Amino acid sequence: MATPTVGIDDFSVYLPQLYLPIEELAEHRKLPYEKLKHGLGLQEMALADAREDTATMAANAVLDLMHKNDLEPCDLGRLYLGTESALDGAKPTATYVLDMLTDHFADAYGPNCFLHCDVVDLTFACIGGVDALQNTLEWAAAKEGRVGIVVSSDSAKYEMATTGEYTQGAGAVAMLVRQDPKLLAIDPDFGVATRPAHDFFKPKRKVSKREIIREVINLLPDLSAEDFRLAELEEKLTQGLTVDGILDCNERFLTIHKDTPVFDGPYSNEAYQARIREALLDYRRRHGRKAGTLVKDYAALAFHLPYAYQARRMFSEIYMEELKATGQWVDFTERNQLDVPCADDYNDREKYLTKCSEFLRAVTKTDDYKDFVETHLAPGDWASSRVGNLYSGSVFLSMMAILEAGLRGDDQLEGREILVFAYGSGSKAKVFGATVQQDWKEKAGEFDLQLRLDNRQRIDYATYEQLHRCNLPENVTEHGEGTFFLADVHDSRDETEGVRHYGYAASILA
Repeated sequence: MATPTVGIDDFSVYLPQLYLPIEELAEHRKLPYEKLKHGLGLQEMALADAREDTATMAANAVLDLMHKNDLEPCDLGRLYLGTESALDGAKPTATYVLDMLTDHFADAYGPNCFLHCDVVDLTFACIGGVDALQNTLEWAAAKEGRVGIVVSSDSAKYEMATTGEYTQGAGAVAMLVRQDPKLLAIDPDFGVATRPAHDFFKPKRKVSKREIIREVINLLPDLSAEDFRLAELEEKLTQGLTVDGILDCNERFLTIHKDTPVFDGPYSNEAYQARIREALLDYRRRHGRKAGTLVKDYAALAFHLPYAYQARRMFSEIYMEELKATGQWVDFTERNQLDVPCADDYNDREKYLTKCSEFLRAVTKTDDYKDFVETHLAPGDWASSRVGNLYSGSVFLSMMAILEAGLRGDDQLEGREILVFAYGSGSKAKVFGATVQQDWKEKAGEFDLQLRLDNRQRIDYATYEQLHRCNLPENVTEHGEGTFFLADVHDSRDETEGVRHYGYAASILA
């Protein structure tokens, strides 16, 4: 029996209405903007508003996808969410998304309209959305008529004045998965590479009550720990059975979760570069393909982009291997007057590795590599320059950007393949092929990606800082027509603590 064709029938994207120009952030951080713009490709940073979160962005993207494709609630068999910005340690964020959609469609289809829709969160840093997609593709292929939606939603947040701050972004990408897709047919055999790493993670931070109290005391003038009889206070807070507050609880230590990560930028780049190469090798092994065919076999390459020009900076090693496989390497190095480092010339391994890194950077500055970038990488990174890192949604934004760029350039993409490189810290990469279908122009013509980017509200640095510190109780946006929003979060210390309620309004500010 022939395997049915499955894939992505359509995309929808939700981008917050707020953005901060990277130039303004660079000015306040005393950073060279030209280096951020031309070196990393950073221009604008999408920011979630005060009453937006992972769930609202996902729900907005899914609702748009359903409306565009005239989908009814009963049509959906599953709604799978990829995210690393979960709102709870146990309750799936996807249930909040389903709750909003149920409220929205209840008048027309009844309060149980999504009762039989399967939902779940998948988390593996930035690759969770691809995991959800692969899982849903297999589910859709197993039985004719199955329709699912995969949505990736995240807010990439870093501590202010860190090296990750200028890469921040926010948004959600939803995709319709079914047999006989009109947009992209996805090859079911993914290349994969997994190697545990601590390059980027969000730990449960363990702090003692004594540490918290001492820090508070140190912030107060003219007081000391002795004035508060710290040891006596700590003993009292660890002996009782009742829970009468945050500190007055049963545990000696408190666990704190923060949206901002612990990360090692250079190590993460190394892990990214190694994993995508290993996953590519696995993809080729599975499909019997050899190196040297990237340019002729694929119309474009889509990547997870922690910053817009990540692929341009990280792909030089694979590009070098492509040239070697086609017999063009010697001519390339001679024509560009490149001095290829040899390990035998170095007694110090660290110096040799440093020289190799410098050499690969030199490769990226050649006209040959720049031509490769323009044809195969640039079509997928222009949107990231204006959005920032979407974490799990980043690679899908790259795919949408390629298709919209192809539409504007009147490219003949039908029947051609896009090769997709996904990465998640921790660490794992997946590589898969997506073949552009006959009706792609009709679908891509409704993305309106550039239009959405052009019609956002610019904010100043002061507003950005207030949003980052979570100091604003209400939205900044002037208009909120047709969007879900966070209404409230229960802060009572009882069985309703942390319960989130959402709404949908013609105007959030009304």
